[in-house]
Amino acid sequence: MNKNGWIIYNGQLTGTKFLDFAKWLQSAASKQGIKTTIYKNSELFSYLGDNKLTIIGERLLPDFVIFTDKDIYLAKQLELLGIRVFNCAKTIEISDNKIATYQILAQHHLPIPKTIIAPKRFPGSGDLELDNFQQVIDEFGFPMILKEAYGSFGEQVYLVHTKAEMVAKIKEIDDKPFVFQELITTSYGKDMRLHVVGDEVVAAMTRHASDDFRANVTAGGTMQAYQPAEREKEIAVAATKAIGADFAGVDLLFGPDNNPIICEINSNAHIRNMYNCTNIDVADYIISYIKNTF
Repeated sequence: MNKNGWIIYNGQLTGTKFLDFAKWLQSAASKQGIKTTIYKNSELFSYLGDNKLTIIGERLLPDFVIFTDKDIYLAKQLELLGIRVFNCAKTIEISDNKIATYQILAQHHLPIPKTIIAPKRFPGSGDLELDNFQQVIDEFGFPMILKEAYGSFGEQVYLVHTKAEMVAKIKEIDDKPFVFQELITTSYGKDMRLHVVGDEVVAAMTRHASDDFRANVTAGGTMQAYQPAEREKEIAVAATKAIGADFAGVDLLFGPDNNPIICEINSNAHIRNMYNCTNIDVADYIISYIKNTF
């Protein structure tokens, strides 16, 4: 494959994990004889005008891009220039918005927690109409989950135990979009991450927290290599395809009777923890998938 690729990450975020992911992908590409260049999204400016669109700068445009950021406008600009982007802008947009993700999954009749979308509010729109939220309490009871549409690493996800806690959290969330969800008690403090590439689950692990309802490793959870059941693999692949992803990290909850329930899908799932846990290099599978696409 004599192709030239870019790997784009967000260089404005703190920490090293974002560049680490990009370098991991670059190393895998190099092993398979593919030349790639790493760029921060802040180094690439999309230009519109003069009856054209382009990327500013004297650089040869790539044959493909691995997009590890959430800058959907840059991803879309590259697509409009005829460049194959993995994952595409639409997939990143859906994955980044949990409400959009749940709507797509529900449309495809895939298992998700029972979810109610909070009505949209505008900044400074006045007092909450608290009586309306009784419908949510009647549906789910307590405890229940409140989850903002945008958030990563288990953040912006809240467990509330009373109506007072619920009201306080709604006021704190204010005008940001969010959902109410039933608490899957059988998965309290544990879940599984399945990494899907194309039509295959290539690696999986379970995550466990000792003192938190969330199992994210970033939030303090521990990891264990896992061999998923066929049903779990089928659901993870179906969820990935539903949002149009080439590859994704799919988080499944342990539902009643161990029936898997989709918690979230991450189109930009980092892979170092998966490697540390399973010794499987997901980047190798991603690059092989890209090679086979052309």
